Amino acid sequence: MITFLISIVILVVGYFTYGKFVEKVFGVNEERQTPAITHADNMDYVPMGTKRNSLIQLLNIAGVGPIFGPIMGALYGPVAFLWIVFGAIFAGAVHDYLTGMISIRNRGAHLPELAGKFLGKSMKHIVNAFAVLLLLLVGTVFVTAPAALLANMTPVWMTLGIFIALIFAYYVVATMLPIDKIIGRIYPVFGALLLISALGIGASLIFTGAPIPEMTLNNMHPEGLMIFPLLFLTISCGALSGFHATQSPIISRTTKREKDGRKIFYGMMITEAVIAMIWAAAAMSLFYGTDLNALISEGGPAAVVSDVSMMMLGGIGGTLAVLGVIVLPITSGDTAFRSARMIIADYFKLKQIKVKSRLMIAAPLFVISLALTQMDFTLLWRYFSWANQSTAMIALWVGAMYLGLQMKNHWISSIPAAFMTMVTFTYILNAPIGFGLSMPLSYTGASIGTIVVIFLFAKRLKNERAKNAINVDDEVADVA
Repeated sequence: MITFLISIVILVVGYFTYGKFVEKVFGVNEERQTPAITHADNMDYVPMGTKRNSLIQLLNIAGVGPIFGPIMGALYGPVAFLWIVFGAIFAGAVHDYLTGMISIRNRGAHLPELAGKFLGKSMKHIVNAFAVLLLLLVGTVFVTAPAALLANMTPVWMTLGIFIALIFAYYVVATMLPIDKIIGRIYPVFGALLLISALGIGASLIFTGAPIPEMTLNNMHPEGLMIFPLLFLTISCGALSGFHATQSPIISRTTKREKDGRKIFYGMMITEAVIAMIWAAAAMSLFYGTDLNALISEGGPAAVVSDVSMMMLGGIGGTLAVLGVIVLPITSGDTAFRSARMIIADYFKLKQIKVKSRLMIAAPLFVISLALTQMDFTLLWRYFSWANQSTAMIALWVGAMYLGLQMKNHWISSIPAAFMTMVTFTYILNAPIGFGLSMPLSYTGASIGTIVVIFLFAKRLKNERAKNAINVDDEVADVA
């Protein structure tokens, strides 16, 4: 319990200290108008208040990641707490803040546009394909996960297929309509439900004196799976997630003032980390060791969510908590498809004012996602995890380059970027879904690859500083 409580305190202190430091390094300009004002179109660029934007951002980035990931990460034991806490403060929240604020400075541009500008034109095409693939996987995972939870709570005739169809129908509507018509109106309500359910579980852990394990660096995974690199991919949302880099630009187009950025981007990542801590602690305390592994193997993380909620909050409270968990993926799935539509529209310079134009892009995305729902969930999750953290790595290098070109402290982004480069390279070289190499070869190849990436970053930064060729703000092509 002491480890859990100290971890929560560190997260809160991190927001007020390191978050403030990151904001100072970036350099907020309170007089500068944001894209929500300069590019207002009543569709994607719509000025909204800080509280509203914050709750939308939280629901956009949360999904099932800060719940399912930490539940599976709980198998490693309390060492998972370290990644959630320090990963969120020094990597995840920095990642979210920089991608959101750099997007604000560049007319609400999405990650592919920013990668092309700061890392080279070829990166724009690579990241565009990567981002769309990631968003398709996210949208698919966030259809099947809540549909499975709903199917378990309802009569037999309400099948999994019916709930998948209903969720897809909602996604179509939410993706096509202006952001303030559905997302801007119902997300604050959903956000409150999410926070209440998480706080309910957290309070129950504290007041019942749940046996949450104290800190140990031992690997307690019952199958002996390695902490590095697997833990850093298993727990993504809640610590560091590249999916957030696709979501922050959505809110960069609705943020009224730059000074709101720390609350919206850095603050909501810390909030997500608190949620992740609560669910990781709940899983460790109630189903620790082989029992948790058996439950996950039999029913997946959704079974843990249901059992934890009912055991700790009773029938009514547990049902409300599960509903809060169901809301998470649905509210991230719709913005995943919305973000994919916007990224493709930006890439091909397609205007999105007319419904027909939006449908032309969105319809094929839904068809592909529907086909992906027939794949094995665990396989999808593995590809999602690697694509997710690879996107985070790229976004961190974008942030580092932006700061470096402004002669500011790029180490706040380049250090976590280098770490995640090593993580993602090691995983894809070793994993069965990758190259299947031995761990010694994977470590060697990843080390070489990471050194090469660092060298290329330093070389480009030096060259661009010498040429002074990139104006870091307002040079991305107008994508309104």
